[in-house]
This record gives sequence, C-alpha cells and structure tokens, in this order.
Amino acid sequence: MSKHAIYPGSFDPITMGHVDVIERAAQMFDRVTVVIARNSKKTPLFDEGERLEMAVESLRHLSNVEVTLHSGLVVDYAEQSKAIVIVRGLRAVTDFEYEFQIALMNRKLQPNVSTIFLMPHEKYTYLNSSIIRELGRYHRELVEFVPPIVAERLKEKFA
Repeated sequence: MSKHAIYPGSFDPITMGHVDVIERAAQMFDRVTVVIARNSKKTPLFDEGERLEMAVESLRHLSNVEVTLHSGLVVDYAEQSKAIVIVRGLRAVTDFEYEFQIALMNRKLQPNVSTIFLMPHEKYTYLNSSIIRELGRYHRELVEFVPPIVAERLKEKFA
C-alpha cells in the first residue's frame, strides 16, 4: 500500500521554507501532493494558475511530488485522494496554536487522516510568504529565500 501525504497551503508564493518541508515529506512518504488551496481570508498576489506553475517548477526535482489546486476543505481532499496524512509546517511556537486547532478539527471530521508537523531547516524559520511579498514590493534580492522562478515572477509583478 502506497503511503500518500498532502501538504496544503496558499503558497503565495512558494518559499524555500515550503520546499524544505516538502523535500522532508517526500523522503517520508511514497507520494506527496502539494495542494494549493483557496483561503477565503486572503487576497493573493498571484492567481491560482501562477501559484501552480511556480510550485510545479520549484518541485520538479522531486519525482514523488505532484501539485494540484483545491477549493474545498483540505481534509475532504485528503479523504478523497486516499491520503493518510496532512503535513503542516511549523516555523515557531506561534504557529502551533492555530495549527493544533485545525488538526483537531480535521481529526474530528476525518478520523482516518492524521496531521504531522514538520519544521523547516532553521535557516528558513523566519520566512513566510507575506515577508517575501513585502521584500519583492521593495525590489530586494530574493534568491536565497525563494526558488528562481518565484524571484523572477516577483520582479515582474513589482516592475
């Protein structure tokens, strides 16, 4: 039986912290699906197609990783796709309370789907997409924080 995990997020844009967590998950599971999910609380800088394209390009080196879009509850996607695990990244203690609440609700909704938390490498713990968008807005160099395609797209977006 294949062990399938999903890693959901808005990925607006995908960062090296995300890539690091995905690489770790890809070592642990036979298959990992990165789920670019709509977040009704956010207004994205990049549309879904752009985020999908950047994620696919950024993860091309991982043969057991695929990327998809989803607009419903992530836990429902996990169940439909026969995933056994939802992977969530934790950068700091401040992330834990929110992620813990979501994990408990997901377990209530779909008891057969577990949530695991992975920490990115410490050099990425301060990174988040909001910071990256702000740096891009002010034309700062981004190559150490995001994959090359993302750095290019941010330059184009804020040209």
